[in-house]
Amino acid sequence: MEVDMLGSAILAFQNMANLERLGFLSFGVLIGLVLGVIPGLGGLVGLSLLLPFTFNMDPYTALAFMMGLQAVVVTSDTIPAVLFGVPGTVGSAATILDGYPMARKGEAGRAFGAAFSASVIGGLFGALLLGISVPVLRPIVLEIGSPELLAICVFGLSLVAVLSGGSPLKGLAGACIGLMVATAGDDPQTGTLRWTFDSLYLWDGLPVVPLALGLFAIPELADMAITKQSINVKDEDKQDVRFGQIEGIKDTFRNWFLVLRCASIGSALGAVPGIGASVIDWIAYGHAARTEKGAAETFGKGDVRGVIASEASNNAKEGGALVPTIAFGVPGSASMALILGAFLIHGLVPGPEMLTTRLDVTYTLVWSVAIANILGAGICFTFANQLAKVALVRIGVLAPVVLAITYIGAFQGSRQWGDIYALLLFGIIGWIMKRLRWPRPPLILGFVLGGLVERYMFISTERYGADWLWIWRDFGDGDVRFTPYVPIIFAVTLYGVLAPIIKGYRSRAKANQGSSKFGFQKEAVNPDLIFAMILFALFATAFGIASTWEFGARLIPQTVAIAAMIFIGWLILSALFVAPGEKVVVDNDGIPGRGEGGTAPVQSDVHFDISADYGDLPGPEITKRVLNYFGWLFAFFVAAAVVGLLPAMFLFMVGYIRFEGKESWKLTLMVSGGVWIVAYMLFHKLLVIPWPQTLVGDLFPVVRTIPWLNMF
Repeated sequence: MEVDMLGSAILAFQNMANLERLGFLSFGVLIGLVLGVIPGLGGLVGLSLLLPFTFNMDPYTALAFMMGLQAVVVTSDTIPAVLFGVPGTVGSAATILDGYPMARKGEAGRAFGAAFSASVIGGLFGALLLGISVPVLRPIVLEIGSPELLAICVFGLSLVAVLSGGSPLKGLAGACIGLMVATAGDDPQTGTLRWTFDSLYLWDGLPVVPLALGLFAIPELADMAITKQSINVKDEDKQDVRFGQIEGIKDTFRNWFLVLRCASIGSALGAVPGIGASVIDWIAYGHAARTEKGAAETFGKGDVRGVIASEASNNAKEGGALVPTIAFGVPGSASMALILGAFLIHGLVPGPEMLTTRLDVTYTLVWSVAIANILGAGICFTFANQLAKVALVRIGVLAPVVLAITYIGAFQGSRQWGDIYALLLFGIIGWIMKRLRWPRPPLILGFVLGGLVERYMFISTERYGADWLWIWRDFGDGDVRFTPYVPIIFAVTLYGVLAPIIKGYRSRAKANQGSSKFGFQKEAVNPDLIFAMILFALFATAFGIASTWEFGARLIPQTVAIAAMIFIGWLILSALFVAPGEKVVVDNDGIPGRGEGGTAPVQSDVHFDISADYGDLPGPEITKRVLNYFGWLFAFFVAAAVVGLLPAMFLFMVGYIRFEGKESWKLTLMVSGGVWIVAYMLFHKLLVIPWPQTLVGDLFPVVRTIPWLNMF
């Protein structure tokens, strides 16, 4: 087998050395880099676009073309994550937590250097692991059933305790919000409509794209618009980006063991069908937050190790995701489903044939992933110096451009008006959570895993009954096997949830030294507590409504509601009946012991989220700017309903840059026109987006018959 593998690898490399194939691979890389930068787009959109063009190609060229795109989308998505705090794809959401604070401190170049170098190493590691382990992993992957997949999902949810810093209860409650939102739609087991509010849009559930952009993009842009500051707010810390990239590369090699660990996590979880990019980077980030020295004090505040962990894992997953696709014909992700479609189009049958007689095709994929990662990282390194200068662009110009792209990106969720409603709703929720120090990453993680948890729970209980929890499992016909994986994973999960809670209480008890007082605390009633009470009431209401559904439909919603009421009730009681102990020094973002921002009670919840300080702005001025910002967002929405998303995009940019940013008409029209032309060519001409109907289109139906005008 070793000789066959080596010979097939050499033959595949010779096939890839063809100039035509390298050209298509490079073209795919360029497309992937562009799609990664634009929020809301990703590998799935790109592969859907490319697939029809591969029909007349030979298998090697077609697969190289598609893998070139897929392998680098999660490399360039680092750029908006670091510069804007906006996830280019869901695979870069965890990168925001430390990458964006680094950009605000003038370290965008360092963040880029660390991210790109960790990405290329992670990608190469994933390709190497795929190349040497396909035959070895085959029996292991066959052992993974729905109970193990469910246990892995629950373990992923347990990481919210780490992602929430000193407030694990808030993080667990946030995860419950995400899980509950994920249950919206037509229940696949019973057909019950849950939380649809008589809206056809919610029948298939809420798309992840508008939710992610709402939770992250809208609040971050709000803070920049309110403070009227560019991304790089600390000029004194500014450094040359190229020098910063070198420092970032050094950081990656200084943390080489972290890179290898997170790349291993990415590759291993990538091989598990259903565990996609939106989960893997959080798991790797949570692992780093648990294991790295001093992470509890620095992660989420601009620690380069957080960037390295996220980026090493999300690139490594591509090699792992190819394992079940090649070996069993089971796509490891949604994007891999399209790669599988390319296999079938070109007469390639996944399974034993791909590991024996067509091993050369398998290694073509391996070489494609490796070369694409090197090429993509090289391009990003080359142009990072120019990209980082975006951090110095005035917010009056930057905010409307990013917001306009965010609106169009959110519309890619399901291409319905509901996507825009969801973007605005979760934008407001995300901004409120940020100001009240409620961590948002747990919410998005709970939402992503919600569907998987429900699916695997149903299959496990239907197939194995209660045995799926035990170390001995009856597979039918008297076939009882020893399966210790689920109890082990659950034990690790329980430790992961309880450890930070117990540690936090011990730390507070030690700091208080008996100074805490028990009794009703009137001063505890504040917006944070009111928000918690509202959430408690909503979950209690959800529990009551779900009680009228069939058992299969209400199982997960009621379980989540009970858990949420326990977590939130614990928070409420602690706030109302436990008086703060002694004061400790905190920084301007409310993190104890790290700065000179003042004092706060040791019990004050430590958030683990992107934070922004409004400085010395008076309260009335902040309120005015907040209302002004969200007013512009609603104006965009109204304009889109009247004239369409693309025309409204141009009008919004012109209005905001000219009247809010107070820029000249020349600059306003140059920026707005340039961005709009690119958006028109990409979305209207190339992707041929079916735009929603508008008032203008209803009044003048003839415009919909004109190809270049049918955007109304």
